[in-house]
Amino acid sequence: MFYIVKLMRGSKTRVEWVGTLLAAITLFTSLACDVERRKSDAELGLTPEQAAGRRIYDANCDRCHEPYSTRGKKGPGLKAMFKHQYLRLSGLPANDERVTDIIRLGRGEMPGFSQALDQQQLTDLLAYLHTL
Repeated sequence: MFYIVKLMRGSKTRVEWVGTLLAAITLFTSLACDVERRKSDAELGLTPEQAAGRRIYDANCDRCHEPYSTRGKKGPGLKAMFKHQYLRLSGLPANDERVTDIIRLGRGEMPGFSQALDQQQLTDLLAYLHTL
């Protein structure tokens, strides 16, 4: 606090310091806005099937994929993945059949989940992925 007051008495006027502070806050918030705050199932309007898929996603996918961002972690971000004709990185069709194959069999560095997820869990997970 003393340092800020001392600087404010220096070469810059208070108006200039306020402007600098506002610019810094704007820069910080613009960098932090790439990923949305996590909303509840109710806020997202998820059906029971989609909510079950979200829990499966949280347990198996979240460590490598951002759900509400196109920016990835180890794997690509999944925001709006079904809203495009093709998947961003692979260029494969963005449809249930192709995405199910990728989840079951894996692709590149992604492991397959055919032994970890049964058909109902895959269906629930796809239902959730369609909400992103």
